[in-house]
Amino acid sequence: MAEPTNAPQNNRPGGRQGGGQDRRGGGGRRNDRTSNAPREEKQFEEIVIGIDRVARVVKGGRRFRFKALVVVGDKKGKVGVGVSKGADVQVAVQKATDVAKKHLIHVPIKNGTIPHDVEIKLSGARVLLKPASSGTGVIAGGVVRNIIGVSGISDLLSKSLGSSNKVNIAYATIEALRSLVPRDQWLSQQGKPKKAAKSDEVKTTSVKDADEKKGEGNE
Repeated sequence: MAEPTNAPQNNRPGGRQGGGQDRRGGGGRRNDRTSNAPREEKQFEEIVIGIDRVARVVKGGRRFRFKALVVVGDKKGKVGVGVSKGADVQVAVQKATDVAKKHLIHVPIKNGTIPHDVEIKLSGARVLLKPASSGTGVIAGGVVRNIIGVSGISDLLSKSLGSSNKVNIAYATIEALRSLVPRDQWLSQQGKPKKAAKSDEVKTTSVKDADEKKGEGNE
């Protein structure tokens, strides 16, 4: 008599190895479908300018937290800055990003640069921005460069004076960009007479009439 063999017969249809190969093949097909799925593009670009550790003194000792300074922009004229605190770095960055997106401003850009010079002093920081010719690039450093880089401005001259605090410089840069007036608006306003000048003319004519009446009364 032939001895019975306990070796598994892998050639049978429906065996474990065949089923395992089918499952692996199916898993591979699922991964291909997920990898070929189109990815959503981000509307805003986010840059973390600085992260600091801050401490709060309480009765039991010190409580440490993290403060994040983040700038967001779409490189099409919209830019915003946010500062927030959190228990860890990731939470602080996320909260600061949300704050920056809620306080976006629109920057008037003409031929890749700003329409005119502007200088803003905020707290201890003073920021000076000047337009530049095409091909100059962004001549700035540190915080100002990060903010200008995500705003869509390609040519700019800048100078940061006064305080070296990153938060103050960031807010001063945002205020400088906010105070910019589009070129078509300030060119059209140059030829218009000022309202104050009209009121001054009315005052001078009324004073002249009063003086003439006084002179007639004295005669």
